[in-house]
Formats: sequence, C-alpha cells, structure tokens
Amino acid sequence: MTKSELIDLLAVRQDALSRKDIDDAVSIILEQISQALAAGERIEIRGFGSFTLHERQARLGRNPRTGEPVALPVRHVPHFRAGKELRDRVQIAAQLTLPPRRELADHYITDPALTLREISFLLRFSEPSAFSCASRR
Repeated sequence: MTKSELIDLLAVRQDALSRKDIDDAVSIILEQISQALAAGERIEIRGFGSFTLHERQARLGRNPRTGEPVALPVRHVPHFRAGKELRDRVQIAAQLTLPPRRELADHYITDPALTLREISFLLRFSEPSAFSCASRR
C-alpha cells in the first residue's frame, strides 16, 4: 500500500474529514516519525510496532566494476519491529483462504452502479472478513 492509497482508504472510511485534512495528518505523522529517528529516538506504537535505529559498522567493501577495495563508513539505518498484536493479525490473515482475484472482480462487476475506479479500489481494500475463512492446510 502506498501513501496515496492509505489516504484514499482513510478518506472513504472517514466522511467527517476532507481528503486534504487526512493527507496533512498522514504527512505530519510520517514527518514526526522521520524527525524522531533522525534525532536517534525510539518510536513505539502499542499494538503496531516500534521503530529504532541500527548501526552498521564501518567495513571494507568492493567496487563491483573494478574490484578495488572501498572503505564504507558507519551507517545508521531505520529498523521496524512489528508488535505482537500486528504479528498475530498478519498470521490470522495468512491463514484465510481468499477467492481468486478474477472471481472477486466478477462479483463486483455485477453491480452496475460501480465505476471501474471503484471496482479497482474495492479489489485492493476489501475486508478479509468478506471472504471464506477456511484455513490453508
């Protein structure tokens, strides 16, 4: 899911807020997370996960074209660790059996009131509970 897809999904679910307000809110949240990480802080969102910085030690690499050694400096990279609640939800969703996308598209296309864009959106963001709950084994 991209940032614009997230904003579109939130706009559909929240009638009280304009798309511009939702766009601003998402941008502010992402900017605050970026600034906190840049300052070396740890971010924890209960039930979702935590963002931290991991340090990659300086090392000697190689230029792929020439093969000559290149000194690579210490790097700080963002790291995300999913929380237990998120891991559990992903595990449950992975066990659901979803119908083939073609079958799902045929189901939505039978409604003449839907536009092609709405059908595409529904295919992307359909609730898993709308599908069969038979587990994969």
